[in-house]
Amino acid sequence: MTLLKLVSASLRSNLLRQNCLRLISSRCPVEFSNGSTPCLYRKSSFLLREIGQLRPISTSNRRANIKNEEIKLTERDCDEVDVCIVGGGPAGLSASIRLKQLANEAGNEDFRIILLEKAGEIGDHILSGAVIEPSAINELIPDWLSDTNEYKFTGCTPVTGDKMRFLTKSSSFPIPAPPQMDNHGNYIVSLNQFTKWLGERAEQLGVEVFPGFSASEVLYKSDGSVKGVATNDFGISKDGATKSNFERGMEFHARTTLFAEGCHGSLSKQVIKKYNLRSESQPQTYGLGIKEVWEILPQNFKKGQVFHTMGYPLPTDTYGGGWMYHFGQNMVSIGLVVGLDYPNPWLSPYNEFQKMKLHPLYKQFLEGGTCISYGARALNEGGFQSIPKLIFPGGALIGDSAGFLNVPKIKGTHTSMKSGILAAEATWKALSESVTGASLLFGYEKSVRESSIWKELKEVRNMRPSFHTPLNIFGGIIYSGLEAFILKGKVPWTLSHRRTDASATKSANECTKIEYEKPDGKISFDILTSVSRTGTNHEEDQPVHLQVKNWEEHTKNTWPKYKGIETRFCPAGVYEYIEDKTTTIGM
Repeated sequence: MTLLKLVSASLRSNLLRQNCLRLISSRCPVEFSNGSTPCLYRKSSFLLREIGQLRPISTSNRRANIKNEEIKLTERDCDEVDVCIVGGGPAGLSASIRLKQLANEAGNEDFRIILLEKAGEIGDHILSGAVIEPSAINELIPDWLSDTNEYKFTGCTPVTGDKMRFLTKSSSFPIPAPPQMDNHGNYIVSLNQFTKWLGERAEQLGVEVFPGFSASEVLYKSDGSVKGVATNDFGISKDGATKSNFERGMEFHARTTLFAEGCHGSLSKQVIKKYNLRSESQPQTYGLGIKEVWEILPQNFKKGQVFHTMGYPLPTDTYGGGWMYHFGQNMVSIGLVVGLDYPNPWLSPYNEFQKMKLHPLYKQFLEGGTCISYGARALNEGGFQSIPKLIFPGGALIGDSAGFLNVPKIKGTHTSMKSGILAAEATWKALSESVTGASLLFGYEKSVRESSIWKELKEVRNMRPSFHTPLNIFGGIIYSGLEAFILKGKVPWTLSHRRTDASATKSANECTKIEYEKPDGKISFDILTSVSRTGTNHEEDQPVHLQVKNWEEHTKNTWPKYKGIETRFCPAGVYEYIEDKTTTIGM
């Protein structure tokens, strides 16, 4: 095992980069499919500047089942750092920037921070189009928009107006927007470009940023504390055997490891389970966000305008809503969030989104335009009740790994960034006071509870659970209105998430089957066309990252009860049932 230590920081960094380049060169090249979307790659620097992303949906594979002892016996190169951050989104980058600011201010330029990001480039897994509240970025980089800053961020569109409407099948009417959705002073940005910009600022300060490396394993010390992480092995076939280009991943040993993987991150789930971090919190509940970015006709463009909708196309027993943001030059971000506690297994979030775009409110803007990118991601919707313990021996959870999304605001970037800042400050203090490292970042847990994150999530804690009443969406709207305008969260009770999302799903026989119309190919699209717009690709001979835990159990219970729900809930169409009349279930 090679240890890259006892040399200068600059030399260590160069050695590490050389090793990482060697690992990169061992991979089969990944090409991005043009598919049926030449508009995404046409010779338009403006479009690339506006949307930027090539791979908004993650294709990183789960660690392969080790069938070959050669893999176990091959030593991994190892690097020792002060702090390892897993995930290059707003939370991880904010933590790295704040840590390096503190280290540089203290004259400790040898303080090493490694940031690992699974996407090929920083921001590639983040789809454009988001409204951000600037409080956290104002704190982190006060001159981020100043003309005196030669590195200022130039991709902001100030919000000029808000509209909130309730949709019926063919019309809409205005409804009062809660104060939490007031976007005065906020900005519409390409979150992809904003994240890239944060990555550049981090590297400028001296953070060692390594995109293209997916952390696949949590490493532990003999005392049970987190020691660091290991990255994916490369060159493994779909059956788990090593190929000619096999390379072992690298180990990163850190005094503190911060997990910023986002919603439902694989390593975050491992540490949550190992340290029982959910022992005092309610189950997390999730939403699925499906989004497209369009270039629309100039006459349909309303720069800075923000639209939010509720109601159609979702049934009244399903939580969710749509949005459209006008930003940049003739660009709109349009999307739909569907709460994953919906009861009807015949419902397809993807097809509900296609229906929504055909509603007159949205269609009037999209007609004549061009869809240039597509993506989807899971969202934490549990809020205040579902925040786990944030710290464990050797590290902490930050950003959406902890679940800091403010659901009524439909915003989480500012809370994720703030958590990264707070974690950085607690980490710096702890490591400065300890030679061997910090076992628990008590200061981080305390500072979050005293911060704006805790205050705003506590204030809106009852809004999302209020949609679980027998009155469905109407009961939720009425109660949320009372909370937003009158009670303001100052009530002595806290509504609970009564069950997990999965347990809310009814059997297919109990529900009405939903038949979706064929897409028109202009505003609504089939799922394969949409997936071609993600720019994702993968090697044919690589391990399958989606595994059925128990085929026999699935055959006996899951298919008969839900009739292939996987083919409907997945927004990328990766699941398929093949008819097989020789089996007991015919599949």
